[in-house]
Amino acid sequence: MTGQPDRWAELTGGQAGDEYARRFTELAESGHDIHGEAAFCAALLKPAARVLDAGCGTGRIAIRLAALGHSCTGVDVDSSMLAVARREAPAQEWLLGDLARLDTLGLDGGFDLVLAAGNVIPLLAPGTESLVVRQLATVLRTGGLLVTGMGLDAAHLPLPEPPLTLTEFDHWCAQAGLTLRQRYATWSGDRYERGGGYAVSVHSRSAT
Repeated sequence: MTGQPDRWAELTGGQAGDEYARRFTELAESGHDIHGEAAFCAALLKPAARVLDAGCGTGRIAIRLAALGHSCTGVDVDSSMLAVARREAPAQEWLLGDLARLDTLGLDGGFDLVLAAGNVIPLLAPGTESLVVRQLATVLRTGGLLVTGMGLDAAHLPLPEPPLTLTEFDHWCAQAGLTLRQRYATWSGDRYERGGGYAVSVHSRSAT
């Protein structure tokens, strides 16, 4: 831990829950598909899989995956976001916690898929990124998948410049025993071209 606040907290002050939920409600009402991430993950899963939504925010993806028959746990450090998730799906498991200290939350591991969507990795506290990747890898079963989505330039981030590169991210994954399986440019599965501004990555946990 660095003692620094995560970049998300610096941007929002930890009070963005209702505003964030309202944004997606408006998108849905205008006809946009807001379930692209959930559909992407569901295509990778067997029925009744265990999913950890790391940086779950208001629970949009975890709630959708639960509706599709999967067992979903959400973790987020922003209590305002979790308040929305708990209001929308009170029966699901929502945990308040720092992803850099995931091992303190009592999770028993063995997840089939861990998801870190919505620029979770780039918005972590500076210096904690590799630790968080290790923590996420630890709760995966052997062969389980880490699925991430992240902006790689200012056009795809709420930041003036990207705080990490794909090369750095893949290195942290390799150190954590994760192997890159697939990489796309969108949650719809468009092909990723080197130098692209957004990447959806699928890494799997190797046998230890």
